[in-house]
Amino acid sequence: MQPATQAWLFAAGRLLATVVFGAGAGWLFGNLWLGLACALALHLTWMLVYLFRLEWWLRHRNYADPPDVGGVWGEIIAQVVRLHRRKRFHKQRFVQLMRQLQRSTAALPDGVVILNAQREIVWFNRMAARLLNLRRTGDLGMRIEHLVRAPEFVRYLAAGDFANPVVVRTATGEDGFLSLQVAPYGDGQLLLLVRDVSRQIRLEAVRRDFVANASHELRSPLTVISGYLETLAADPVLDAELQGPIAEMRRQAERMTAIIRDLIELSRLEETDEVVGGEPVDVAALASLLRKDVLARPVHPRDVRLRIESAAQLLGDEPEIHSAFSNLVDNAAKYTPAEGSIEIRWWTDADGAHFAVTDTGMGVPAEHIPRLTERFYRVDAGRSRATGGSGLGLAIVKHVLQRHGATLEVESTLGSGSTFTCHFPPERILPVARAAAATA
Repeated sequence: MQPATQAWLFAAGRLLATVVFGAGAGWLFGNLWLGLACALALHLTWMLVYLFRLEWWLRHRNYADPPDVGGVWGEIIAQVVRLHRRKRFHKQRFVQLMRQLQRSTAALPDGVVILNAQREIVWFNRMAARLLNLRRTGDLGMRIEHLVRAPEFVRYLAAGDFANPVVVRTATGEDGFLSLQVAPYGDGQLLLLVRDVSRQIRLEAVRRDFVANASHELRSPLTVISGYLETLAADPVLDAELQGPIAEMRRQAERMTAIIRDLIELSRLEETDEVVGGEPVDVAALASLLRKDVLARPVHPRDVRLRIESAAQLLGDEPEIHSAFSNLVDNAAKYTPAEGSIEIRWWTDADGAHFAVTDTGMGVPAEHIPRLTERFYRVDAGRSRATGGSGLGLAIVKHVLQRHGATLEVESTLGSGSTFTCHFPPERILPVARAAAATA
């Protein structure tokens, strides 16, 4: 039989004995109910005494020993002791886990900040304290944007798009850069990851400066070489055997000149990631000009169509927009056969403004699409060189669109063609009436 069952049977037996004793005493003294009431009162008083001892021990159990009683009260106290020990065990285990978590996060090379739904700091590790200059005593409970006041980070939090990190300057020095990325979790809570990217930013700056300087230095010698090759090619007494090599040298010099021109343009775009304002750009007229450029090529697709569905203009930097759209149309013309077709489309809707170039060329395999905007990346290096491609056109397109708050979407089917679409936000649209007023 279980101890608890035995205790309850013993308690029931004791209560029965009390009733029998009270009834017997009352019968002997001539008042049965009075004797029974007195016996039950004594039993209740005894129970209240044990209840008081139990309540006192529960309030002082951290330093007081449990009462040494038996029966049901002893079983209750034993259950409380077991629950208390189990709670203490789980508490100690939780504390150990928290200490291990704190030690592991303290050893991380990146900063970690836990924010609640109101973006108030709940906890941060040592690296976060060093990188963000946080104080353990004064900054807990403060809103993170009140301590990290970089405008880029404030806009990043307000936008709510945490797919990519944002890079900001450190508050302690002009040469330091931090990468901040937010990861939502739980019920509106946020995990802020902080990384020092100063070295990467400096290396990237050195690389950009080297490419820009090298491109500028190479432009002048190539111009001289191209000039002499053009003079040699126009010489009527040139040996026929040299005409082919000189023509090839001219073609390669022109290709190198185009690469250097694109490198200089890309370096200029990479100098800053700030979103540009700009003036109204007549996209319909620009698309018509790009179509004429394609048709002026010695070899071009048979059908080059315009599909202008909106008279709205685009707010932006006209030379940059021209460069981006020209690169898209130029790519389509290069990789579309003579019997193929190209469609240049411009339209607006509730989502913004859109410029698309669709071709019926060879298409791009799906595994190459994510890397198309990388500099010098080519799907088919041999064919790109044969068509004069530099591998920089789509990189220029990406940077121009980033500076205009736009995105590039690529849809392609191998063997059927591709569609490159530039999506501009609604604030970049200049309606017809406003465009006419701006022109006037």
